[in-house]
Amino acid sequence: MLFNLFVLIAGLAILIKSADWLVDGSSSIAKKLGVPCIVIGLTVVAFGTSVPELVVNILSSFKGATDLAIGNIIGSNIANIILILGITAIFYPLAINSGTTWKEIPLSLLAAILVFILANDTLIDGTGESVLSHIDGLVLLSFFLIFLYYTYSISRSRTDSKDNIKTYRGWLSLIMICGGIAGLALGGKLAVDSAIKLAEIAGLSQAFIGLTIVAVGTSLPELAASAVAAYKKNPDIAVGNIVGSNIFNIFWILGVSSIIRPLPLTPGMNSSIIVAALATILLFSFMFIGKRHILERWQGVGFLICYAGYLLFLISRG
Repeated sequence: MLFNLFVLIAGLAILIKSADWLVDGSSSIAKKLGVPCIVIGLTVVAFGTSVPELVVNILSSFKGATDLAIGNIIGSNIANIILILGITAIFYPLAINSGTTWKEIPLSLLAAILVFILANDTLIDGTGESVLSHIDGLVLLSFFLIFLYYTYSISRSRTDSKDNIKTYRGWLSLIMICGGIAGLALGGKLAVDSAIKLAEIAGLSQAFIGLTIVAVGTSLPELAASAVAAYKKNPDIAVGNIVGSNIFNIFWILGVSSIIRPLPLTPGMNSSIIVAALATILLFSFMFIGKRHILERWQGVGFLICYAGYLLFLISRG
């Protein structure tokens, strides 16, 4: 068991570092090609921080570990808001602009609600099995395209030319991209295989492992990005990174995963989807409690208390 835990940690570490290489190399090439900085941030970087979840989910889908695939995404979205934003807000209060408050946060909530509706065939239609089907995956990808158009419209409307993306020589950027892709494949395989074995050895469900260990591990790139943004006193990026990643996770990653293989929804997963939606609602509510449009330190503490309560709930449920 200890060996499999070590392999899981090593796999997650490789995933995170590989995603970092992929983002840096891609951003460098994009900048040299004259792609606006804001577009890089909303596409390449946002996608890069979600790549660990994508790799884990694709491999889980191919292996038939569907509980791990859904649990990873829902657990990551929960951890992104009430764990990562909680930690970040404690160190530096986060001021959030009105666009993020009124557009991106509600879109993240819509993503959680949409998954609940699409996956609960038995509850809504009275059919025999609740599953994210191939058609559901296409629906999610359609919403992802709408999100991409939204980010494109933002890039055209903003004139801020501030650019702090580091550039590398062309050959080095290509090596970073290729190395990042190879590392993601290796790290993803190690993480998925060891997570499945851990679940079997400990008698825990794949859903539990996905909602906790794998979810937090694949969310570490978001933690790093948000922490650095907060440290550099750019709180809007810190929050936008989290909210944007949550949208990517559901519309893009769950969409692709369910196209590869339909993802059955276990009854217990509904409670975590509801928690993800409630976490987003709580984030939106905090924008109007206390200092307007600022996520304060006491609210960050509240988020962490909520996450601890969520973990206790998962443990008690087994």
